[in-house]
Amino acid sequence: MRIGLGFAFVLATGLAACGSDGTGGGGGDDTPMPDAGVIDPPPPTRGFQIKSPEITIKAGEEITYCWYFKTPNTEDMVVKKWSSVMTPGSHHMIMFTTASPVQPDGTVSASQCGVGGASAQNVPSWIYAAQNEVAEVTLPTDDGTGKPLGQIITAGKPAYLQMHYLNPSDQDIKVRVTVNADAFDAGAPYTPTAPYITFNGDINIPAGAVGHVETYTCSTPAGAKFWSMSTHAHKQAVKTEVKAGTDVVFSSTDWEHPGAKTWMTPSTYYSFAAAGNKLTYSCTYNNTGSNAGRTITSGDSAATDEMCMATGYYFPAPNGKSLICYNNFGPF
Repeated sequence: MRIGLGFAFVLATGLAACGSDGTGGGGGDDTPMPDAGVIDPPPPTRGFQIKSPEITIKAGEEITYCWYFKTPNTEDMVVKKWSSVMTPGSHHMIMFTTASPVQPDGTVSASQCGVGGASAQNVPSWIYAAQNEVAEVTLPTDDGTGKPLGQIITAGKPAYLQMHYLNPSDQDIKVRVTVNADAFDAGAPYTPTAPYITFNGDINIPAGAVGHVETYTCSTPAGAKFWSMSTHAHKQAVKTEVKAGTDVVFSSTDWEHPGAKTWMTPSTYYSFAAAGNKLTYSCTYNNTGSNAGRTITSGDSAATDEMCMATGYYFPAPNGKSLICYNNFGPF
């Protein structure tokens, strides 16, 4: 992916996850992609900075790694802005937090890396994502009563970065990710906002299928307002969509850069109340590429598995609670 201010949800969030409103591209087949020229931002004045270890991606390799850590803030903080820098060769990154550590701090692993390996006892919360090398998102500044929105990150929160890499060059490259979390001053007024994420764990796309649709309906909190909505899928997806009844809330035909629909002011925040507080998301797939000879199921590998996710932010979020509707074990 190439530079832009994107996702993060495109957002300004875009939540997307793999997805943002930026444009991207990847290097040429024989173009080396050194990390020279990528400048890490300084740490925020108040907040914290996360820097992944450097990883070597072999020539021609596509792989997803997770790096496990605890957030470095020594006090609870309320984040008002996320920003990130990824070295060339990075396709996307997603930051998750969990109730308890998934792996020992410092672990870098490509095994069970993402949402697919989640358990009902330790469901990951999608916190921030970026699909462009340079990305940032500033949260809405008015909840309708004059208070800004903020994301609560408790001190030393168990977390991990999921980092998807694609190196189309004929040289090995070294990659890394830096994430900044800018926080409000202690005691500043705010309204908590948090991610609302869905995950379909029962995807089953037959070999050679064309126009195959996977869909699922989830409940949204009564009284909730959304300020961002997007989707996340892998390369077999030709269309992703989120609906409230018959109202199309978000739609994209670009799995890599789905973009995001954002509502950043009190008069525009979106509510699913008219649809009975129900959200329906769907993904349409053509299994005609490199995986055409086999059935594709749910999983975290962008190379061999599929996903179908709706990704958004809602408020007010009681105690800053992230919500996930995982059809294998219900909404949390």
